[in-house]
Amino acid sequence: MSRTGALDDSEIQTEMNKMVAFISQEAREKAREIQVKADEEFAIEKAKIVRQESLSIDSQYEKKKKQAEVGWKISQSTAINNSRIKVLRSRNDHLENIFEEANKQVKELSEGDKYKEAVENLVLEVLLKLLSTNITITHRPKDEDLIKKASQSALKRYKDLSGRETKISFDKGLNDGSSGGIIGSSMNGKIKVDNTLEERLKILEEKMLPELRHDLFGANENRKFYTVSLISDTVL
Repeated sequence: MSRTGALDDSEIQTEMNKMVAFISQEAREKAREIQVKADEEFAIEKAKIVRQESLSIDSQYEKKKKQAEVGWKISQSTAINNSRIKVLRSRNDHLENIFEEANKQVKELSEGDKYKEAVENLVLEVLLKLLSTNITITHRPKDEDLIKKASQSALKRYKDLSGRETKISFDKGLNDGSSGGIIGSSMNGKIKVDNTLEERLKILEEKMLPELRHDLFGANENRKFYTVSLISDTVL
């Protein structure tokens, strides 16, 4: 049986309560949907931010790592170069000490008994190199008598070897404080042969230097090309 007519107050209240309950349920469901969507968007945005920051941190780390590696390599290279420089200086000092000692021995030679024979050979070498009819021998003033005697012997040997004769004049132009030896010249000094002991020692030092380095310090690992020493059969 259907009912007609207006609703009484209790029925109106019941209907109102139903409508309020329906609206509340709809609101709660809508709120849950909004919350779920907000949580999803938050999670996505959070993951995006975390990833960006992670990439940024990784990039900064790699940059700092590379800077640290470069700095370490520079420090290592500097340390190695400084070490090499110290080694080279030490080797150079050692060689200079050897040459200094050799120079002392050369000076001792110029004051000893073997000096006359050495001077004779030096004069003979000058004669053979210049092959001139007139030669000037420059020497230390204190060696004057010795030089003249040695020159006479050298002239005889020169004639036996070359069949030539030459005239020698003498000049006391070397310092008595030098290591001795002679300088031969011809054509008014235009052609010279420096046979002073200092110059001979200098030439010998230059020729012997590679061999000395090899004997004292071993083969150079960085050297790619080698020459045969003119002083000995040692390969450098």
